[in-house]
Amino acid sequence: MDLHRTSILNQMDYGRESKEGKPAPSTEERLDSGLDSLEEEEYQAVAAEIRRLQVADSDLLQHNQPPAVTEKPQEWKTMITEDGDTLLHLAIIHEAKDYIKTMTNESKNTDFLNTQNDLRQTPLHLAVITNQPDVCQHLLVSGCDPTLVDNRGDTPLHIACRLGNLLCFSVITQFCQKEHLHTVMAACNYHGQNCLHLASIHGFLSLVENMVELGADINAKEQHNGRSALHLAVDQQNLSLVRLLLKKGADPNLLTSGGHTPYHLTYGYGSYEIREELYSLTSPDLRELPDSESDDSEEEEDEKSDEEVGYDDIHWNGH
Repeated sequence: MDLHRTSILNQMDYGRESKEGKPAPSTEERLDSGLDSLEEEEYQAVAAEIRRLQVADSDLLQHNQPPAVTEKPQEWKTMITEDGDTLLHLAIIHEAKDYIKTMTNESKNTDFLNTQNDLRQTPLHLAVITNQPDVCQHLLVSGCDPTLVDNRGDTPLHIACRLGNLLCFSVITQFCQKEHLHTVMAACNYHGQNCLHLASIHGFLSLVENMVELGADINAKEQHNGRSALHLAVDQQNLSLVRLLLKKGADPNLLTSGGHTPYHLTYGYGSYEIREELYSLTSPDLRELPDSESDDSEEEEDEKSDEEVGYDDIHWNGH
């Protein structure tokens, strides 16, 4: 099985395409495929198979008989749609709780729970996207792997931080193994951003505070341009987030790849409160803008951002 796990060292495989070279559609376009990719007769057959499974399990429990152990995989586990979805993916997309519970219980601590569709989404990814924290918990306690990444390099925790999904965030951070939690919080997606960066970009203060308390590196830099969460908070003109990060120990003298402190980013913006907040905390020798061919070069990159934020200090592969 070709699983894609998060890696702290190298997440920059931009050239990778989805299964069999097909261009990958966006996540937003993805969720309405689901059962529509099955013909009605096929869907009815699938539903009947799951109902049969439930009835069989119920009969065994009534007669105090353990389920039979067979080497042959259950038929419903091998059913895959043209989008690479298993029946568990489909059940989560359509919030079919009974089917989700049955299939998860039948697949504890097996690779089936980690099956990735053509967008590399696991069942846990879809549970976060569809905002089903109860399903997230059931999958995690049943042994799914929260470090697997989708075609954007996002773990389920990255998605929760981008969406501001506090419930799913709380479930993932509470029920995944400690080593897994540290791995996913430190990992950068294919845009070079970790979970703290995403929560900062979108202004989710509670998520930022929770991650710092859980051990996330508050001064971690984006891979593209070297911005920290504090740089991002300034770029978003989020005074409350700036104050929170400073209170939690963010370094106001940290430099981006272009040599800019968070204070430098206040130039050109109208928030004098943020500038005053940072001025006294910034080293005197770091208050002046660094010499460069174009003082507003970073500002020009504003239009090319990949996460609805400012600019990039450097380009990758000459692009």
